[in-house]
Amino acid sequence: MEWPTVALWLAVVGCWALVQALPLPTGLRFVAVLVLAAWYMSLQHELLHGHPTRLDGFNRLLGILPLALWYPYDLYKAHHLAHHQDQHLTEPGVDPESNYRHAGTPLARCQRALLTSQRTVAGRLLLGPGITVAHLLADIARAIARRNVKQLWLWAQHLALAVALLALVPVSAWEYATAAYFGLGLAMLRSLYEHRPAALPAHRIVINEAALPWRLLYLNNNYHAVHHTHPDLPWYRIPARYRADRAGYLQRNGGFLVPGYLWLLRRHLWKPVDSPILPEKA
Repeated sequence: MEWPTVALWLAVVGCWALVQALPLPTGLRFVAVLVLAAWYMSLQHELLHGHPTRLDGFNRLLGILPLALWYPYDLYKAHHLAHHQDQHLTEPGVDPESNYRHAGTPLARCQRALLTSQRTVAGRLLLGPGITVAHLLADIARAIARRNVKQLWLWAQHLALAVALLALVPVSAWEYATAAYFGLGLAMLRSLYEHRPAALPAHRIVINEAALPWRLLYLNNNYHAVHHTHPDLPWYRIPARYRADRAGYLQRNGGFLVPGYLWLLRRHLWKPVDSPILPEKA
């Protein structure tokens, strides 16, 4: 049992319950739910990687609460663990978290515009959740068309829990869903420039030397090269591992270093960090 992660779960869920119980102004409650939704998704990331125990069923019980509303824990787990095939990072059709398309892929103008928007901070925050929700709806439609009972049962559980949660909160379902929408956007900001095209898989994984509030929000996953090298390392041990071998990690990832999320906000609010089209030889 990793007690720091248990304490984190209690803190996140406790803060969520407190926000629902207190007579907060509407705007403050909205921001609180938004931030807590993003923080909870960071916690779910820890749970699906085998924390705080090695018992998947127990970790799942901690993670299936739909506090972030939109993304089912089980689906997140399946997609994310497939993403950890590092030799296929950024590869469209193989890496489920890829933000890229192969050169020569037929794309309508609107598709190219949406893909490019996801390489900017504004697009990631504002449009990214909508694109993700559209993919999730398509996932449900495919499951229905293929009569995939396992997938439909997953969605039935998530939707039942979401309905129960929305019945408990002191705001309308629309207000909560909107706050959770932007919470998903805040969670997605972390992955805006988390990976890049490169010949060597190790060179595709960033080190983001973020400030403490961002590190807490994303549970040190900003040190992403450390996480990919040691995916079983708990969140609270990642910074020390990075500090012990900073030069080594930067040498192994080809110097792929971002000096923080505020740097991304200043430089890439509207300007893409790179092209969504993979270079021919990447």
